[in-house]
Amino acid sequence: MKIHAIEAGNFKLDGGAMFGVVPKTIWNKTNPADHNNLIDIAARCMLIEDGNRLILIDTGMGNKQSDKFFGYYSLWGDFSLEKSLKEKGFHPDDITDVFMTHLHFDHCGGSVNWNKDRTGYETAFKNATYWSNKDHWQWATVPNVREKASFLKENILPMEESGQLKFIEKPDGDYLAESPLGFGILFVDGHTEKQMLPHLQYEGKTLVFCADLLATAGHIPIPYVMGYDTRPLLTVDEKAKFMNKAADEDYLLWLEHDAHNQIITVQHTEKGVRLKEVMTCEEVLK
Repeated sequence: MKIHAIEAGNFKLDGGAMFGVVPKTIWNKTNPADHNNLIDIAARCMLIEDGNRLILIDTGMGNKQSDKFFGYYSLWGDFSLEKSLKEKGFHPDDITDVFMTHLHFDHCGGSVNWNKDRTGYETAFKNATYWSNKDHWQWATVPNVREKASFLKENILPMEESGQLKFIEKPDGDYLAESPLGFGILFVDGHTEKQMLPHLQYEGKTLVFCADLLATAGHIPIPYVMGYDTRPLLTVDEKAKFMNKAADEDYLLWLEHDAHNQIITVQHTEKGVRLKEVMTCEEVLK
């Protein structure tokens, strides 16, 4: 197995929304805000070479939304999904599987593009199977009023219309579900219904793609929960179980949204689970 970091683009989000009830005087120390109260955010996707499979986990915002839409998120830097794939030696047509942790626009927007004459949409990875799960798909395609702005039908429905969509089943009771893609999956429901977190065995370690259960290194303390979460108290419970296990077993935690800390480990301290080590993807994946 070989793993690559795919940087799909950087943007900014409101720091208060990212940290919920945590005071700015605290979170601003780890995630400094600009004059508009915005903090740096990444869309750090993962590409897995495993036998005949080339698996892309999440796809960032994509590029098909309007300038007005992107203006809300203060895009910065020169990363893009296709450029990053090209730098690693791959073309979108090489991708065999696209695994979506969940269907919020900043995680799946790059899965679908405009068609050639911009009259409609087409999947960005024409040879890939797109993976979600039934419960989350239902949640995203019949959205609640709180998340409706994050579930954009143009990002989602073309996957099904193309015939490329498949669902992963969640067994009852297991901490990690098996997947057809060769890695385990942790299902969590606090941020959104049935978000899926891949757990990979890599060089003798468990490497976890944290998606929105742990957005940045600044979110390590258990009560530091995003204002975006639909069930924040459930997130606290899910996060406590996960972070304690991560400290017990020395997980490598892949931070999708932290623009400045790529992979971290955590440890138990008198104050609870806290940061242990920060590593770059290059250091871990060399």
